[in-house]
Amino acid sequence: MTPKSDAAYSRVLLKISGEALMGDTGFGLHPPTVERIAREVQSVHELGVEVCMVIGGGNIFRGLQGSAQGMERTTADYMGMLATVMNALAMQSSLEGLGIHSRVISAITMNEVAEPYIRRRAVRHLEKKRVCIFAAGTGNPYFTTDTAATLRASEMSCEAIFKGTKVDGVYDKDPEKHADAKRYDKVTYDEVLAQHLGVMDASAIALARDNKIPIVVFSLDEPGGFKGILAGEGTYTIVKD
Repeated sequence: MTPKSDAAYSRVLLKISGEALMGDTGFGLHPPTVERIAREVQSVHELGVEVCMVIGGGNIFRGLQGSAQGMERTTADYMGMLATVMNALAMQSSLEGLGIHSRVISAITMNEVAEPYIRRRAVRHLEKKRVCIFAAGTGNPYFTTDTAATLRASEMSCEAIFKGTKVDGVYDKDPEKHADAKRYDKVTYDEVLAQHLGVMDASAIALARDNKIPIVVFSLDEPGGFKGILAGEGTYTIVKD
């Protein structure tokens, strides 16, 4: 891994939901929103931090919802994986438009649009300061993109997972519904699991705990929030032992 910059971490993984790319629309991609998030990544990239990304596919198709409506679960999950590839390509386009070299790396082979996932090649991309956007989840049904994000962060030796959400951290209850919701500055993996705090699904939290990767939960809607946390500022919750 390259020497540390002035940032708190030198290699991180940013996990965002597909819904984060919708903007104010109810479905699909909102290009200005995609570009805004790309600029957040750009600001961190310019600090010398190596960045990986995992983006969900819920703005296009969510496997669990398809399954709930009668579709066979495996088929529905594969459709959800393909949705993440579409989002990854949109993010790559925005990053390249900002002059940031990036690679979409898919767990499902589709050579015409993305590289296949080969760990050593992905590590080399990061060392060359390219943003790696991991798509198609783990390549397996029944696993969420949260689990894929934690898996890739482990494989890439990332020092932290940044989970971009609509709120500025982890709360004991939904802050949009409860005015007395309490935000945590720090919470342990076991507390997240025991209290069902909804940071990520249980398998993702357990994998992060086992590999001692802290999870930083912050608001993706706060301009400069991603860069600010790496510079030791901002409001967020960190999940670690």
